[in-house]
Amino acid sequence: MQAAHQGHVPVMLDRIVALLAPALASGGIYVDGTLGLAGHAVAVLDACPQARLVGIDRDPDALEVAGERLARFGDRVTLVRAVYDELPDVLDDLGTPRVEAILADLGLSSLQIDRADRGFAYAVDAPLDMRMGQGEGLSAADVVNTYDAAALTRILRTYGEERFADRIARRIVTARAEEPFTTSARLVQVLSDAIPAAARASGGHPAKRTFQALRIEVNGELDALAGLLPAALAALAPGGRLAALAYHSLEDRLVKQSFAHATTDTAPRGLPVVPPEHRAKFRQLTRGAERPDAAECATNPRAASARLRATERLKEVAA
Repeated sequence: MQAAHQGHVPVMLDRIVALLAPALASGGIYVDGTLGLAGHAVAVLDACPQARLVGIDRDPDALEVAGERLARFGDRVTLVRAVYDELPDVLDDLGTPRVEAILADLGLSSLQIDRADRGFAYAVDAPLDMRMGQGEGLSAADVVNTYDAAALTRILRTYGEERFADRIARRIVTARAEEPFTTSARLVQVLSDAIPAAARASGGHPAKRTFQALRIEVNGELDALAGLLPAALAALAPGGRLAALAYHSLEDRLVKQSFAHATTDTAPRGLPVVPPEHRAKFRQLTRGAERPDAAECATNPRAASARLRATERLKEVAA
């Protein structure tokens, strides 16, 4: 897999390094909670020569490629196969309960997108898998072949924000009664047929939202993110920084809400002075969600939907 990273372009790379590097100026531990092909990790370690990396990913293929790319950093790197919401257990096992910087790049890695056999891309015919941790849990085929129409409607509407969720779910149930789904091409055709022609002409690829919903369901992504965010905030040392890259509104909403809660005082309104125990323990480092500029989107179209938010634990109120 030595060439697997060649087409990989890390999203908002310079900005992420600029946000995280100040927390690592004197060394410390940088956690990449979604290591992928290690593009961000390489840049952070190069920019912060005293920092150490804990790289977490659930995908063994990604860890193999990342390990090759990070080999030159020697014992500055520790790689762990885990889901990112297992962060507290990972840090406890390593004896490092507090860290200086954390990145959660929530998008698919180039390895997952570009390898047809992983089943994430709707543009090529491939097995309906979509599991980030290969061989673990239900596949996308299991979902479309076993969930009833109500359950399919729910995940398509909730995770894909698909307005034709009910129509699509009923078409899937009808089609699988004739023959179970095994590959993406037949599912894409069913989706296309279920969506009205006018919507197909103006709403982007007809399979985009359904594939997103299936991927989130298969991998439990939003539940994992909901677990990661409080754990990551709790793991930051005073002055530590957390950056999160989201790629759709559901992820970004969770990040936004978590950061807003962390950066807001908890004292009742009207107090002339906020007691120290009620003061916010974090401050926002980004104003709203930052987006990649036009030049980056032109050279790396996969960056177009990215939304970056970052926060910092305040030193004066840290426990």
